[in-house]
Amino acid sequence: MKIGWLDASEGEAFAKGLAASILGELSGATAASEAKYRAKADKALTRAQRQVEQFKASHTLNIYKKSRTANAFLWALKDAGCPEAYAAELTDWLTLRL
Repeated sequence: MKIGWLDASEGEAFAKGLAASILGELSGATAASEAKYRAKADKALTRAQRQVEQFKASHTLNIYKKSRTANAFLWALKDAGCPEAYAAELTDWLTLRL
């Protein structure tokens, strides 16, 4: 087995940056109305989608790397204070796109 197959550090770094980016865009939107928050969340996820596509184009992720990337994303969201249900929803969103 190759050691590179187990090196998920680039995916983990990407996931942490993506989580910070999403939460940064949504941080001021919590006091807004539900419709405004949803619109802002949709914009943030559209930008995140582009970042995921660019990352996938330049990195080959096997099943192990995908799971480590998703796990790093989940814990970055939780550590930043994101509600657990929303963190799980966002992680599912990312997992489907990886």
